[in-house]
Amino acid sequence: MAASPPRVRAFDPKLFLTRIGAGKTTTEYADKQTVFSQGDPANAVFYLESGKVKLTVVSRRGKEAVIAIVSPASFFGEGCLAGQRLRMCRAEAMQRATIVRVDKATMVRTLHQQPRFAELFIAYLLSRNIRIGEDLIDQLFNSSEKRLARLLLMLAQYGKESTPEKVIPKISQETLAEMIGTTRSRVSFFMNRFRKLGFLEYNPDEMRVHSSLLNVVLRD
Repeated sequence: MAASPPRVRAFDPKLFLTRIGAGKTTTEYADKQTVFSQGDPANAVFYLESGKVKLTVVSRRGKEAVIAIVSPASFFGEGCLAGQRLRMCRAEAMQRATIVRVDKATMVRTLHQQPRFAELFIAYLLSRNIRIGEDLIDQLFNSSEKRLARLLLMLAQYGKESTPEKVIPKISQETLAEMIGTTRSRVSFFMNRFRKLGFLEYNPDEMRVHSSLLNVVLRD
């Protein structure tokens, strides 16, 4: 009988962070509080323990665009590890958030001293880059209705190994429109349709996403 292939170890951010001694701090952020601004020195990596963080970019003409919503158990600001000197975007807490800040020098030293964790961390970043590529394809080829459905499912973390966050904090329709590249009126139209079909429920404070919303994404 052939031996079973070795099980691939998943990247555990909390375990990784325990390997880091000095050079990290944990901070509580209030809703809408800035974590870092566009143009700030890129000198640290951040890990989101709880809450959500919005990443936005402002063009030279002053136009702002939301490029990502960071969910718990995710890193952000890691561009400094690739030589980025200044922040290319702004990070803002969307609700009360607990964030770990790790100095760049500490992060680099830990990755060098812990090659196994460095390998897992790189695999984690590559998997996220794959998702970014999927986002681009989604933006280019799918309808705004499908893009919205996919975004809501991602915010609820459907498809992850952990239990999905079926209830997520309410996000403004303006923010959703910016993220999928459409108008607020179109988002409002689709949100109302999703609610009538029983795909989601929402009130002024939160939104409940049902797995049946996958039907919109999978529909030809």
